Amino acid sequence: MIELIQAGGWLMAPILLCSIIAMAIVIERFVRLRKKRINPPGALQAVFRQYKTGNLSPEYIETLQKGKPLERVFAAGLSNRNQSRGVMKESIEEVGRQVIHELERYLGILATIAAITPLLGLLGTVIGMIDVFTVIVDAGIGNPGILAGGISKALITTATGLSVAIPSILFHRVLVARVDELALGMEDEAVKLVDILHRSNA
Repeated sequence: MIELIQAGGWLMAPILLCSIIAMAIVIERFVRLRKKRINPPGALQAVFRQYKTGNLSPEYIETLQKGKPLERVFAAGLSNRNQSRGVMKESIEEVGRQVIHELERYLGILATIAAITPLLGLLGTVIGMIDVFTVIVDAGIGNPGILAGGISKALITTATGLSVAIPSILFHRVLVARVDELALGMEDEAVKLVDILHRSNA
């Protein structure tokens, strides 16, 4: 493994750094984007029980504002429960945008890694081929072992760049789909809360 890294040249360092960053992002996002952490089951029912018993105190709403993402969305609606339906929805949408932005954290970096690692590999290919032609100019084509070194560098960096980019693209797509799914779940629960509050105020 070390021999391959050394054979690939200095461009292996940024490619391997990208692979470490991508792996860290994927693990962190899979841990953070668990459904229980974002849309805890029973959250709407708990808020509804507090609402029916008249226990929607400022302290309770403040607790929701500091809670899980779905609870923060609920807190926005509850804070404006005496306003019109439009105002309630607007406040929920504003907090929802902030929450979704947080759910998408680091995904832009992952997409960038997926885009640049093949280019780094391609750059390694170009440098490797330059080395090959330099050797040909200096020593001719009589020593295939010397030529193989430059070609090997080109192939190793290209393969490594693609090996990082392909899983990065895959996991980026998976994580974006998970964020979309969680966002739709929060939107559905928020609409139910707005309906409950609006009917009660009607």
